[in-house]
Amino acid sequence: MLLPIHVQQCGGGEDAVSTKTTRKRKRGIKATEHHTQPTWFSKPKLKNYFQRHPHASADMEAHGVASPVRPREGMTKNVSLESLQLCERDGKAEDPGVVGMELPVARNIKISNITCDSFKICWEMDPHTTEKITHYFIDLNKKENKNSNKFKHKDVPTKLVAKAVPLPMTVRGHWFLSPRTEYTVAVQIASKQTDGDYSVSEWSDIVEFCTADYSSVHLTQLLQKAEVIAGRMLKFSVFYRNQNEDYFQHCRDVLGSQMMPSVKDNSGSHGSPLSGKLEGIFFSCNTEFNTGQPPQDSPYGRFRFQIPAEVLFTHDTRLYFGDFYCMYTAYHYVILVLAPRGSRGDLYCRDRLPELDVTNNRFLTRVSGEDGRVVFQHAQDVILELIYTEPVQLAQGTVSQISGHQLMSLSTVNAKKDPSCKTCNISVGR
Repeated sequence: MLLPIHVQQCGGGEDAVSTKTTRKRKRGIKATEHHTQPTWFSKPKLKNYFQRHPHASADMEAHGVASPVRPREGMTKNVSLESLQLCERDGKAEDPGVVGMELPVARNIKISNITCDSFKICWEMDPHTTEKITHYFIDLNKKENKNSNKFKHKDVPTKLVAKAVPLPMTVRGHWFLSPRTEYTVAVQIASKQTDGDYSVSEWSDIVEFCTADYSSVHLTQLLQKAEVIAGRMLKFSVFYRNQNEDYFQHCRDVLGSQMMPSVKDNSGSHGSPLSGKLEGIFFSCNTEFNTGQPPQDSPYGRFRFQIPAEVLFTHDTRLYFGDFYCMYTAYHYVILVLAPRGSRGDLYCRDRLPELDVTNNRFLTRVSGEDGRVVFQHAQDVILELIYTEPVQLAQGTVSQISGHQLMSLSTVNAKKDPSCKTCNISVGR
């Protein structure tokens, strides 16, 4: 798709680039200046359009632009503003109507200040030709992944149009940039002519980069959304972890009778800074409303390790909010991190995750009563997934077999977040 970019001055000689779209898509294909809204079609609608307007495609070809239904090989120059389409980066088209203006090719493209939904871009070019330049065309595409789902629709390439501004400039757009995603980018230099046509340079070399994780600001937004549905607090007394019998036997025989931290899988939000990075041991603490005890069913195994809450959640334990997500069901999950103060997990989390007050938050609390006894409580209306960042000795708790079923359908191992849920998504990708 071809998108105009709104340029906003952001101080320090840098300009921010963002995009805007219209709610109602009109007929026709055209690229407009930065203050005008773009329009575009899907391929079936384009085909119908050209059937109703047979001269439209011919007019686009006359201006050196291939029909969007049949992309033409090569690159174009002097493209009509009413039918601008960025073309393939494999050479120049030989067109007798091309104005002979030599424009510099962008060299040594640099990508910096990368976030989950923005980046800064700059490049080098001949300073003697900068007065001719009026626009930049930026071709942004998700990098192809051989392991991607072949049955899903391919991502539509994003073509950005920006007025020439001082470099570097910021490209920002949460609806076409996703967290933790690899992209390719190339740049074309353009000059608007007096007749409204454009003269363009060759495409630059292609540069690759990867967007970042959610920042603490984005995680705070998720935290606030999770607080809305957390519900009232219920008392509990133990943390528990379900696995199969072989897991616990391996811990005894190979790991010195202890459970060791492992790297968190890719479940939850795509932009989570925990996935694939933080090491820990998963525990649960949710209880049944009517009994106040852990449920007898589990998706992870028939054997359960239980440990008193005060062993892992001490006065010297720091608590962090990690994620909020769902899996196309009514259940919502909140990931919390329990890290002993000064531990490696604590050092990783304190600069990346929002820290919670252990005595006053909506998810998991530890409060000392007047009689000296410590009361632990958990949120009723969300399923808590707790990551403890240090090894745990089996001797600190007990292992026993549960009487319920192994409900595999409730497993969250590598579970993907529902991107359409309004309850647990924020506007910076999924």
